[in-house]
Amino acid sequence: MTTPRTGAEELGDPELTAAELAEPGAVTVIIPTFNESENIRELLRRLTESVPSRLPCEVLFVDDSTDDTPEVIRSAAQDCPFPVGVLHRETPTGGLGGAVVEGLRSAGSDWIVVMDADLQHPPALVPELVAAGERSGADLVVASRYIRGGSRAGLAGGYRIAVSRGATWLTKALFPRRLRGISDPMSGFFAIRRSALSPPGGHPPNPRPTEALKPLGYKILLELAVRCRPETVAEVPFVFQDRFAGESKSTAKEGLRFLAHLASLRTASPFARMAVFGLIGFTGFLPNLLGLHVLTVAGMHYLPAEIVANQFGVMWNFLLIETLLFRDRRRHRHWADRVGRFALLANADLLLRIPLIALFVSRMDMAVLPATTLALLTTFVLRFAATEALVYLPRRGSRREGTA
Repeated sequence: MTTPRTGAEELGDPELTAAELAEPGAVTVIIPTFNESENIRELLRRLTESVPSRLPCEVLFVDDSTDDTPEVIRSAAQDCPFPVGVLHRETPTGGLGGAVVEGLRSAGSDWIVVMDADLQHPPALVPELVAAGERSGADLVVASRYIRGGSRAGLAGGYRIAVSRGATWLTKALFPRRLRGISDPMSGFFAIRRSALSPPGGHPPNPRPTEALKPLGYKILLELAVRCRPETVAEVPFVFQDRFAGESKSTAKEGLRFLAHLASLRTASPFARMAVFGLIGFTGFLPNLLGLHVLTVAGMHYLPAEIVANQFGVMWNFLLIETLLFRDRRRHRHWADRVGRFALLANADLLLRIPLIALFVSRMDMAVLPATTLALLTTFVLRFAATEALVYLPRRGSRREGTA
């Protein structure tokens, strides 16, 4: 980490004392960028004015731009009293969240601050985030729009405000324990100790503390809070500002990625995956029955019609499972291999269920209804385990990954 700046006027909050920013308090500011060239000079100017000279600081831009943003960063960095680096990614894996994770892997400071480049996150708050963490001993400090003194004023339009609020409610409802103490899990402005990046059960110091992170889209704070589970969280209020220049990167596509990310986080445990697997299987009855109706009305005999209609349900289930349950495991096998294996297991379920019912009735003297129920439960558990093991786990000894 760099040494403290010297010879620069200290323009930070006068109430921030040396004790509040006690060493080790070095900070790396990570700023993901995508075509933000118009904002770079003003952003660095405000950071220069805001960060106290006693606070060792460096700035790292992780850039996915298709314009001249990297060149603008290098030019503007020459006027900064602290080191400014740019890491340009040719392939924007994981979107904005993936860019932040790349920055986390490169950071060696005790504190890491993540913020946007559009100046909707006020640079003047960077020292206060670190100071709040040092004062409270927190592992994570969130800049919140939803506590006293905060505001979402920069969220233009009632639609964006409603979407933001709805996403916050949904997220906190899905993760009530892991997001306890975080009023604004959608915030993209926060500080985290590097030591808190390892998930529970690890043995720090971890040489690759971000290995467990699987970001998708732009809500990286949610990813860190759920997977790394920082022990102590603090919040400071902030007023969400108007964008300084350029256009918002928030799109309907990013909204869909956010929902997929939520599903991935919520189904991280085997029990949760099995529950969602069952719910998805239940929804498969709808395309199955619809297909059966269409085929029989068209004149097909009901027995072959049921066999064909069952495939509609199988494909429906496959698409939902691919999208919601095993999205991050699709790379292990080619899509055609996954389809074939899933369809084989789904149809084998029918062949196994009838012998099981007969076995329970004849050998265990069970009535038909409980025997059928037990057979359904048994084949469901076996089908879930087989699907996870035979379709979505990596192949042993395989060096070549399939394409999604």
